[in-house]
Amino acid sequence: MIWLFVVAAMIVAMVVIGGITRLTESGLSITQWKPVSGTVPPLSDADWAAEFERYKQIPEYTQLNRGMTLDGFKAIFFWEYAHRLFGRIIGLAFAVPLLWFAVRRQIPRGYGGRLIAILALGGLQGAIGWWMVASGLSVRTDVSHVRLAVHLMTALFLLAGIVWTALDLRSLPDARPARLTMLAGVALALLFAQIMFGAFTAGLDAGYAFASWPLMGDAWFPAGVPLIDPLWRNVLDNAVVMQFIHRWLAFAVAAALGLVAWRAWQRGARRAAVAIALLVTAQIALGIATLLSGVWLPIAVGHQASAALLLIASTWAAHILGQGLGRRAAAR
Repeated sequence: MIWLFVVAAMIVAMVVIGGITRLTESGLSITQWKPVSGTVPPLSDADWAAEFERYKQIPEYTQLNRGMTLDGFKAIFFWEYAHRLFGRIIGLAFAVPLLWFAVRRQIPRGYGGRLIAILALGGLQGAIGWWMVASGLSVRTDVSHVRLAVHLMTALFLLAGIVWTALDLRSLPDARPARLTMLAGVALALLFAQIMFGAFTAGLDAGYAFASWPLMGDAWFPAGVPLIDPLWRNVLDNAVVMQFIHRWLAFAVAAALGLVAWRAWQRGARRAAVAIALLVTAQIALGIATLLSGVWLPIAVGHQASAALLLIASTWAAHILGQGLGRRAAAR
């Protein structure tokens, strides 16, 4: 159980590193995917020259960064390399203990399949990361915001799954696995939708569209914004619409999570309820500060980290609400 909480903490750190990688525009600095040999960084001047030459072939360099020095390249290479390396470390931190417990037959009955599924999804996450990077290597000067969203949401789905499983294991042998209640399910779905639109906002650089609050410029929704045809595509590809949705969906999420926190409080889970209340407040404040600061890196990264912590608190509260369902199902 402690092992799973450690892995969850590592995923939060990974989200922070990923946010820095995105905000420093470092994600396309490594143009090859080598799951094993890529663990070793360039070690010689010749290796660095070859790596830099590969970067010079992609549109991000030819259209945006032409003339970049080798030292400048090394700076962006560092964050993408750290992101990939830490992903491998997380994989090992999950897989090695899992194998150890399996060999010693210490995995509780009914949990082996779930843990293997989490491991498989973690491996898929690495492939999704490359799928995302590949979208920016030939035509675009950045990665697809849709693929970026898939990459982030998969990471946070893994985080929620690991935390939920750890909480289930912690309750053994006194309780059966918790079940997701309708209220918690709706609240978590809204939270994941907000995270998705946050990733869209980041991927489209929509945070730079309007640096004001609560109005966007001098209106709630600015007049004269060019809309994309067909209309539904604005929800995916229009930066101004994206910022507008991300601004106001936050309050629907806050209301839903507030109900979850209240129900948790009624169940006596006051720490979980207070954690949600504090993190929702911090998340909204950081979101506003991100806009007003012109997407200043420390605040923007804090906003992303806070989202991961809010997901953990929400999963914790949802698990508490679902424990009664697990007991009733067992009684039948």
